Amino acid sequence: MPLWREASLQLRYAASKAAAGDRICLAHSRRFLSSSVTRRGVQNAGQNISIRRSIHIWNGLRSQGQSHSAALARRRFSATAGQAHGHITPPKPGEEINVTFIDKDGEKYDFQVSEGDNLLDIAQANDLEMEGACGGSCACSTCHVIVEDPDMYDKMPEPDDDENDMLDLAFGLTETSRLGCQVKMNKELDGLVVRLPSMTRNLQASDFEDKKK
Repeated sequence: MPLWREASLQLRYAASKAAAGDRICLAHSRRFLSSSVTRRGVQNAGQNISIRRSIHIWNGLRSQGQSHSAALARRRFSATAGQAHGHITPPKPGEEINVTFIDKDGEKYDFQVSEGDNLLDIAQANDLEMEGACGGSCACSTCHVIVEDPDMYDKMPEPDDDENDMLDLAFGLTETSRLGCQVKMNKELDGLVVRLPSMTRNLQASDFEDKKK
């Protein structure tokens, strides 16, 4: 074979081999790029799923919070005010009970009250000087009153031990002394007259409890 012919064949073979190698490299490159794009797409898809999931969870929590707030807004709260000390109920026509207070200066005050009202509430509702430091819980002697008529005193229920203990602390104690917070008006006491002592002693049961400790 002529030398030029052999050289031409070798060059053609080398060229075809190089072209084949380029095709192989190109194919590998395409597969790599495709794989990379696919992996990146999967990653991006995963990120998108995570983002969508986070947004979904946040929207759910926000929706629950709004629902809870709306429920609180719809809830109606009510509060019953505590009955203030010194509150009395006006008597119904024909059911009035008469009571008279005599203050330390000798002034008389006549009132018509309802059954069940106690002397402390009546006095305070009408701005008479009766302290009631313990709030009417029979734990002090500042609502001490003196019943003027012994017969009217006998119509009252006997004082219990707690009231007697507090009466022992009262200033100017008499045989017809009572605590105003413990005397409730009824029809048998219609016309009751009580005198307020010239002074009171603000000693409470808690003062003695502290000393015992």
